Amino acid sequence: MVDFGLSDEQRSVRGLAREFAAHEIRPVAWDLDVAPAWPEKLILKAWEVGLMNSHVPLEYGGPGLGAFDGCLVAEELGWGCSGLATTLMGNGLAAAPVLFAGSEELKREYVGALTEAPLIASFCLTEPEAGSDVASMRTTAERRGDTYVLNGAKCFITNASRARWFTVFAKTSPDAGSLGISAFVVDRDSEGVHVGPPESKLGQRSSDTATVTFVDTPVPASRLLGAENKGFDIAMATLDRTRPGVAAVAVGIARAAFEFARDYARTRVQFGVPIAMHQGVQFLIADMATNVEAARLLTWRAAHLLDTGKRAKLASSHAKRFAADAAMEIALDAVQVFGGHGVMTSNKVEKLMRDAKIMQIYEGTSQIQRVVIAREVLKPGRGRTS
Repeated sequence: MVDFGLSDEQRSVRGLAREFAAHEIRPVAWDLDVAPAWPEKLILKAWEVGLMNSHVPLEYGGPGLGAFDGCLVAEELGWGCSGLATTLMGNGLAAAPVLFAGSEELKREYVGALTEAPLIASFCLTEPEAGSDVASMRTTAERRGDTYVLNGAKCFITNASRARWFTVFAKTSPDAGSLGISAFVVDRDSEGVHVGPPESKLGQRSSDTATVTFVDTPVPASRLLGAENKGFDIAMATLDRTRPGVAAVAVGIARAAFEFARDYARTRVQFGVPIAMHQGVQFLIADMATNVEAARLLTWRAAHLLDTGKRAKLASSHAKRFAADAAMEIALDAVQVFGGHGVMTSNKVEKLMRDAKIMQIYEGTSQIQRVVIAREVLKPGRGRTS
């Protein structure tokens, strides 16, 4: 039997996130879009109430939320501001490879530290010449005795300016493509680690994004995650796990844009009646409402599969692709509903439109999700979509 109801505990978790988004995130979201700054007070409050590091298991000091519960939180944070949601959720992406493949010592030292203090960590995968094509990365890790020496650069790294440590993917066998990538934990204060200035972005401007460069950076072999040359598998497993949460943030953007458009349509009068009385506007509002619901259900399904130990690669790509594209479409339509007011920088839907665009690009573009989906449904024996 399929049950879409939430338990009392899940409603409580969602309520906590909703209150935080309404009272802590939204009051500062639009100011931080205009003048980006590190939201230290916001991060401290989120950490104190348990809205950071939500997937860290109990044994390492975290709340141990599953994927589904995490999506409930992510949607509310995304509704508040997707840029700030990205900031608050960044530790989950950085910690996932350590939890997947790290030694018990690394889990306790690095993941455990995130729950002991409001620390920040970053996930370093993307490079200037290796975005969707991860296997073409150029960062190398050369083994020298009990140490690896890293050289290379990672770009578009969330929270890089404030991170205490990084999960870094680098080539240990440079000529082996995806089969030559390994993963490491690297301390920020290691020799040769350089973080560039924050990037200025179209959307999610409140999220810190910077380039991280490694120049002859020594990393103890004990900080290798899993086996050497298994980093690609670790990265893909991480993204399969985190994509439902990213999809949930997109649902939050979509829901926010829909609500602003709906409420405006009720009050804006043209031709003697609220524009919500005009069928052309009604159709836009109806499509928005349907797509929010559809995106949420795809996201919940992917999260449920993860929580029940089932393979979720296809479902995660469905959710991330559809939710990101829906957020963009809904935000564009919200601007249309507002008309001339919608393109003014003082209008909230203008920001949502810029924020939504990022969702179609990071953690696997909408086109890459289609590649994954096509490969999955075309495999012999995997043609079913359910």
